[in-house]
Amino acid sequence: MTITIALDAMGGDFGPSVVVPASAAALEQERDLSLILVGDPALVEAAMSECRLPRPGGRWVVRPASQQVEMDELPSAALRSKKDSSMRVAIDLVKVGTADACVSAGNTGALMAMARFVLKTLPGIDRPAIVSALPASGGHTHMLDLGANVGAGAEQLCQFAVMGSVLAQCVDGIASPSVGLLNIGAEEIKGNEQIKASHRLLTESDLNYAGFIEGDAIFRGQIDVVVCDGFVGNVALKTGEGIAKMFGERIREEFERTSFTRLAGAFAMPVLRRVRARMDPRAYNGATLIGLRGVVLKSHGGADRVAFAHAIRRAASEVREGIPDRVREHLETKLAEQEAV
Repeated sequence: MTITIALDAMGGDFGPSVVVPASAAALEQERDLSLILVGDPALVEAAMSECRLPRPGGRWVVRPASQQVEMDELPSAALRSKKDSSMRVAIDLVKVGTADACVSAGNTGALMAMARFVLKTLPGIDRPAIVSALPASGGHTHMLDLGANVGAGAEQLCQFAVMGSVLAQCVDGIASPSVGLLNIGAEEIKGNEQIKASHRLLTESDLNYAGFIEGDAIFRGQIDVVVCDGFVGNVALKTGEGIAKMFGERIREEFERTSFTRLAGAFAMPVLRRVRARMDPRAYNGATLIGLRGVVLKSHGGADRVAFAHAIRRAASEVREGIPDRVREHLETKLAEQEAV
């Protein structure tokens, strides 16, 4: 089976200069993959010439789009007036079945608005969520929502838990992923009424619910799926990114302090390189807009070609695993069980 992915070639900070070489890398790594690069054909082909890549044909083609969604554009304005943007056309290709998935590094709000408008949500899902794998001790943790929903009610948090659990089952092969609800403390008396209500619902669910967790548990590797609303999730995500960057800068400063520390740094370099490879954010690029009737991934706006290629490969993996269908099947089963009772 050939998997076709539509790429928003104009999105992100670098547009075709990253999307084109990333596409070539992904095609080399994924033999069952074909790509549709959506955007300005002249700019896409210029990027191909600069990278000395072959002209499109066969496993990759260019689909023209006359507009581009700006990174600071209001989602409502983009949805209303950018119907021929590279982002919208890529999503439309998923809608009509020409593509199996869409990947964009563009405006997150616009991508969510367009994807939700065009593809619609799965039955039983009120709002899509943004979910991504974050590095953790011994592997990674799936966390959602990372910014799609500034606020979320108890029922919606439970929906996030179901979607995250199904994703972890499919991607990581975990039979019963553990689910934790992010809170200001692990004690049941802590948290606001929304969190407490969600806790009660999750306790009664058939999920492998581990209860409340605090922020330090995100990166300790003891929980497979961390659930929160988009406001909390995005703050936690950006805080973690900032700490990792600061930590790397401090290590470099200390090793460059004296001749002796530079020598020590040279001996430690193999270990540091292995740690950096395990923590490389490029290896985790590609956040899923889960809950939609199709596969849509958001790449980091500043992603380089390595990171964007990873997002493409992650989209291909989710198509193979049939993530939207698996989520829908789980929800239908739960609804049938409730009606039987």
